[in-house]
Amino acid sequence: MYLVHVQLKGPPGQALPEHTAQLVLTHAEPQDRLEHVSAHPGASPHPVLGLFLLATDLDEAERHADLACRRALARCPSLRQWRLVSAQVPLIAPFL
Repeated sequence: MYLVHVQLKGPPGQALPEHTAQLVLTHAEPQDRLEHVSAHPGASPHPVLGLFLLATDLDEAERHADLACRRALARCPSLRQWRLVSAQVPLIAPFL
């Protein structure tokens, strides 16, 4: 399982809709293998969605997170003014 952070940018002054995580989950397709979505609307510089996906590798996880979010942005009226900035697995430096 992979955690992919998706940054979204909306119109100036507009907060991320409260139901965004559920919308992404609802519009995911079976091949996305999306298990859970959490929203972090106060993240800086842009709101972040955390998508937990089953995937064979990092590239596949990032690709399916990107597709699932773009699908929700295109289909949901409350998200149409938002755009995807990035979809990446967060890299964590090892603790030394």
